[in-house]
Amino acid sequence: MLKYLLEKEFKQIFRNAFLLRMLIIMPLMTIVLFPYVTNQEVRNLKLSVVDHDHSVFSSRLIRKADASAYFQLVSVSSYAQALGEVESGDADIILEIPRDFERDMQRGEPGQVMLSANSVDGTRGALGSQYLSSIIADFGTELREEAGITASPQLRLSATYRFNPTLDYKIFMIPGLIVVLLTLLCCALTALNIVGEKEAGTIEQINVTPVPKSLFILGKLLPNWIIGLFALTFGMTFAWAIHGLVPAGSLLTILLFAGCYILAASGMGMVISNYSSTMQQAMFVMFFFLIILLLTSGLFTPIASMPGWMQACTVVNPLKYLAEVMRLVYLKGSGTGEMLPQLFALCAFAVVFNVWAVVSYRKSL
Repeated sequence: MLKYLLEKEFKQIFRNAFLLRMLIIMPLMTIVLFPYVTNQEVRNLKLSVVDHDHSVFSSRLIRKADASAYFQLVSVSSYAQALGEVESGDADIILEIPRDFERDMQRGEPGQVMLSANSVDGTRGALGSQYLSSIIADFGTELREEAGITASPQLRLSATYRFNPTLDYKIFMIPGLIVVLLTLLCCALTALNIVGEKEAGTIEQINVTPVPKSLFILGKLLPNWIIGLFALTFGMTFAWAIHGLVPAGSLLTILLFAGCYILAASGMGMVISNYSSTMQQAMFVMFFFLIILLLTSGLFTPIASMPGWMQACTVVNPLKYLAEVMRLVYLKGSGTGEMLPQLFALCAFAVVFNVWAVVSYRKSL
């Protein structure tokens, strides 16, 4: 009996030309385009300089800031004009160099400059100020070395970045975007599956047959599980072909955890479909939960920075566990033994959602 149910499902899938296109287009867009869209690096900050000194030292400092990849020099003007540029959005940070800046530095006195940052975007303002402060500190070190001043001890730091040496944000985001891809395909397609048959009237033909509810749900589940594995394959292939990103760990580990997650996401979609009467209703309910799950999964913002009560709520978010697994396997090469809590959680979600789907399915005989 399961054979005929699977045959029916695959025939419906292959007859749906839109679905077949989505299996290629969605991984392509998610893995190729989205890493550039979701880049949270702060670059191209617009810098306005107010130079009251007009000296060799002030000119060198301005050129050093302008040469950085983080800043774009937009003007060298008066402070009032610079404030107007900040208010109009034409400048992000103001660097004000006072009079006698060069004279004070040559005398060995501390040179002082003022930074004024636009903090409408707090992250952009804070990071921009830190970048510019680092450039100014490095400039002061260069001047001391040129003058041969070594009386005061100096501490030099040499940083080594583990797992992402280039600090490329795409490397951090792509494993998480693969999780988004699986969620959108498996949960969304499953949520629209049963309710689509309700609207078409074909569900009534199933309801009058002696097919058990568990077998019917299994017949819906297995094709979506295979679709999810295909989507995972396409996503990882595009990540390798376009971005050169390959997992540092085992592919079998990814398949194990992704397989459990696909079962959980498909089960969640079937639960939504069982409680929905129309496709429109299913879509609204699905996107309502997807937005919550995505925002609390740690894909875009760290869970550790959330309030304590929200961190506790993320325990019931299956996206959180697969996102952790994908990043650990891709970046650190972690094995299954190191991620047993995530494996148990995903298995529990898969069991709970699919049992719920069986129980909530109303079969009228």
